[in-house]
Amino acid sequence: MFLKNKSNGDVVEVLDIAGLTNPLHTQVAGRYHAGEELQEPENFNKSDLIFLSGESLPACWVKAD
Repeated sequence: MFLKNKSNGDVVEVLDIAGLTNPLHTQVAGRYHAGEELQEPENFNKSDLIFLSGESLPACWVKAD
């Protein structure tokens, strides 16, 4: 799944869909999807990610309550 980083607008390929939808996880594994070479995986705060359309992630993915 591809999302966008709010701060810089770069596309992020999410590598852990289960972690993305789990509201108890505040970070998700992914990598920037840019350039010719495959980027190294890193952790992204879910609060910094949005859908490519600009919509926020669903509350049930980010809030445990």
